[in-house]
Amino acid sequence: MKPTGTNQSLPLRNSDFGNVVDALEYAARGVTGCNFYDGRGELYAVLTYRELRDQARTLARRLKSLGCPRGARLAIVAETDPLFHRFFFACQYAGLVPVALPSGVQIGGRQSYVEQIRNMLISCGAELAVAPESHAGFLREATAGLDLVKVGVAADFDALPEDGGELVPMAGDELAYVQYTSGSTRFPRGVPIEQRAALANLAEIAVSGLRMTQNDRLVCWLPFYHDMGLVGFVLSPLASQLSVDYLSPRNFAMRPRLWLKLMSENRGTMSSSPPFGYALCAKRLRWSDCERYDLSSWRIACVGAERIPPEPLEEFARLLKPNGFDPKAFVACYGMAECTLAISFAPLRAGVEIDVVDQQTMAASGVARPLPPERRGTKGSLTFVDCGEAMPSYGVAIRDAAGRDVPERHCGHIFLKGPCVMKGYFANEEATREVMTADGWMNTGDIGYRVGSRIFVTARHKDVIIINGRNIWPQDLEYLAEKIEGVKYGHVSAFAAPGPDGADIAVLVTETRETNPAVLARVAAEIRASIQSGFGIPAHVDLVPSGTLPRTSSGKLSRSQTRRAFMARQSWSLAENTSDVAREANG
Repeated sequence: MKPTGTNQSLPLRNSDFGNVVDALEYAARGVTGCNFYDGRGELYAVLTYRELRDQARTLARRLKSLGCPRGARLAIVAETDPLFHRFFFACQYAGLVPVALPSGVQIGGRQSYVEQIRNMLISCGAELAVAPESHAGFLREATAGLDLVKVGVAADFDALPEDGGELVPMAGDELAYVQYTSGSTRFPRGVPIEQRAALANLAEIAVSGLRMTQNDRLVCWLPFYHDMGLVGFVLSPLASQLSVDYLSPRNFAMRPRLWLKLMSENRGTMSSSPPFGYALCAKRLRWSDCERYDLSSWRIACVGAERIPPEPLEEFARLLKPNGFDPKAFVACYGMAECTLAISFAPLRAGVEIDVVDQQTMAASGVARPLPPERRGTKGSLTFVDCGEAMPSYGVAIRDAAGRDVPERHCGHIFLKGPCVMKGYFANEEATREVMTADGWMNTGDIGYRVGSRIFVTARHKDVIIINGRNIWPQDLEYLAEKIEGVKYGHVSAFAAPGPDGADIAVLVTETRETNPAVLARVAAEIRASIQSGFGIPAHVDLVPSGTLPRTSSGKLSRSQTRRAFMARQSWSLAENTSDVAREANG
């Protein structure tokens, strides 16, 4: 078995498709496709776009035999497996709407996972549902008592008779799929993505954002149920007729160096990750890896998050410089499911560009007053990453709480408008009213500022910590905690919560493997001291065992869920904690 090739004679085309099916039909004329790798980094399945088209057509006829109405939803438990591609594109041909469900199950979290996918099935009104064999039991349990037309594994659907009628693919303002948000602040909401919106975003990603060429090859470990995985690495390579190599998120988490192995052996040119992926990979590197991987072909390394910390990217680049990785390959980007995927990209070949601003001014007035670059990392400074200009089709506004546009370098709510922006959440008018204005602008829920036409994202609005009238970004508190010996990157969650007297205080829930009481006391004291020194505020530090912090479906820490869990288990001892907070406030 050999992976699909990179170069091909089929002329590159990444726009002017009428629907997703048109894109697949065109890609099927070439020799590129999808390649699936196991936990040893060995190829176990190859699916060319031609094979995908043929299998999707056949499966579409079988789905049509069930007699579901046009636009009915088919839920797919989205493991990194050819099953997902077959069912997703079969829906496109059959006039059905695919809905990707999470496949990640945390240890000991069976019941919460079953409840999660059950709620999603109810929310999207699914009539059909399919799962790989590994998740069949979860799906059966989640659908128990629900009135679905058919639930099963791939073999159950492959056994259906074929309907001989005409296939009429979804098109225009019909839906391409329903994408659930990651749920970092609340229960995930379904985003209906229209065919034309998906194609518009894919074209802008390829042309304006990443300038894809016939020589590009993508490598992905991101989950298909997340917008960056689905749009960035299922639809995007197909719409530009490029080959893509897949590694499952589970295998990446266990052996992150497999990512580098695929990039090296297959001469990958493009890949993406949240910051924690680059940090995890850097942490697991060995000196012997310098001789094992050649990353000189890696021209675009996208990085996206609600706020991007530059430090793990710089460490990744430093460690892999001997392997040919160029730090200028980093491309900071800003995106969300409500806009299909991409909103902005930093300039190519610029690497990570930062803005150093005054911490006190930012906290007091929300103004990003610039400081000299040499002030970066010093007391009283904050650093934000340049996410570049919005792609051409977007209108962008930064507005205050009253809806008025704010000047350059003033923080405000980021609003967007354009053909890639959703019209509303799926079957959720209340949630839609919360974010959409009457004239079609969407409140992203993010806080940020602009310098010229460049976008800088500072935080999710609901995550901002307000103490004594000052706005404090949780990532800055987390960053200080992560510098303390015994605290790992990505294992701290900061938020505001009522303290012993009812007033909000800063809380940092911090995972640790330590059990020695003296060491635990030292870690907590050093975190509190660092927060007091850096921001002049007291903080409550809650040290918890590794694996305690909840994560969203995309792998990010969920501050809202962490806060809820903290509040549920916290029983303030007023005398002890009030005096502790007072001591910290008085130094």
